[in-house]
Amino acid sequence: MTAKRTEDGEKRKAPPRSARRRSRELALQGLYEWLLSKEPGNDNGGAIDAHIREVAGFDRADAAHFDALLHGVMRSPESLRALIAPHLDRPMAELSPIEHAVLLIGTYELLNHVEIPYRVVINEAVELTKSYGGTDGFRYVNGVLDKIAAGVRKSEVGANKAR
Repeated sequence: MTAKRTEDGEKRKAPPRSARRRSRELALQGLYEWLLSKEPGNDNGGAIDAHIREVAGFDRADAAHFDALLHGVMRSPESLRALIAPHLDRPMAELSPIEHAVLLIGTYELLNHVEIPYRVVINEAVELTKSYGGTDGFRYVNGVLDKIAAGVRKSEVGANKAR
């Protein structure tokens, strides 16, 4: 476990990562590499998948969820971007690769993993962005995914707001 500092400077242990969170982190690493490499023939992700599977700690990840995220996003990036783009205040190309990848993962999960509550999907995306992104990137990701969730999971979001 890693130690983090609280606001008053004291060390505290970070909670252990769940297998799903680890799979999201690894998918983020793979998608980051994929977004930066954008070489012809790299869209299938086979080499990236193999590379990520060799990363220390892969055995603690939910391998099936990792596969679903990495390959699901790589198979349908344009349809995911089409859902994301209307909620952005700038062109997709101006997003950091971390924000871009996290938004792709979050949107994919909102669409394809309805067994995961939308609030969990958004929270996990926010935590990924806090850990790997820029200082305030998590706020941006939170706002965009909240708007996407309102569109793709209307009944779940509506039921949550009604409480």
